[in-house]
Amino acid sequence: MADKAEEKGGIVETIKTVVYALLIAGAFRTLLFQPFWIPSGSMKDTLLVGDFLFVNKMAYGYSQYSCPFAMCKFIDGRWMGSEPERGDVAVFRHPVNGADFIKRLVGLPGDQVQMRDSVLYINGEEAPQEDAGTFVETYEPQGSIGNTPQCQNPGVALGNDCVKTRKIETLPGGVSHSILDVRTSRLDNTPVFTVPEGHYFFMGDNRDNSTDSRVPQTSMGVGFVPFENLIGRADRVMFSSAGKSMLYFWTWRGDRFFEKIE
Repeated sequence: MADKAEEKGGIVETIKTVVYALLIAGAFRTLLFQPFWIPSGSMKDTLLVGDFLFVNKMAYGYSQYSCPFAMCKFIDGRWMGSEPERGDVAVFRHPVNGADFIKRLVGLPGDQVQMRDSVLYINGEEAPQEDAGTFVETYEPQGSIGNTPQCQNPGVALGNDCVKTRKIETLPGGVSHSILDVRTSRLDNTPVFTVPEGHYFFMGDNRDNSTDSRVPQTSMGVGFVPFENLIGRADRVMFSSAGKSMLYFWTWRGDRFFEKIE
């Protein structure tokens, strides 16, 4: 009888340990940091496909979207909210389809944002760009999805260099970051967008390969993003793998481990 009681007690303790671990992990994910894998190339070369990072949820406070599956319905608006800053790389919940997106914040409430001939203008002022050479990557399937990158040099064969023009853009306030250019696209020239109060305007750094606030809000387009939809700020790449799985150690990008996101 004693053996059975000890066995039962051991099972109960194991279950309690698992439950406590899940609760702690859930609290960590909800209140502090949310893990995020970069699935696409819209933020190259700031973020690469296969980068892994933790999103800092404390940066902007908490809304219903701070909980997994937007379960924090009891939060009205935003608690302990801190305004994001222009130039932040942030994760937000798509206003229509509910997916998590990561882009760079370029437009604050009340700003007028426009693209003219591939150049960003904010409140009528040009965000200056400086030439920064080229960004070169291998033309091959990337990440778990296996999409191939877009290239400025046409007709690239698998395994060859895929090239994009790279520039350094400086936003009002002084934040500088790299942007990539592939081609002339419809998003290189836009109407003037006036950002409503309580909303933000986001763009990808890989300008010709990003669905962002330049596209009106639909199940695909992003449009203006409400403050409550912001989940957190991306501060640092923790791990990076160019392969389909993080287990493929030969595809790890050791030079990107713990790299600051700028």
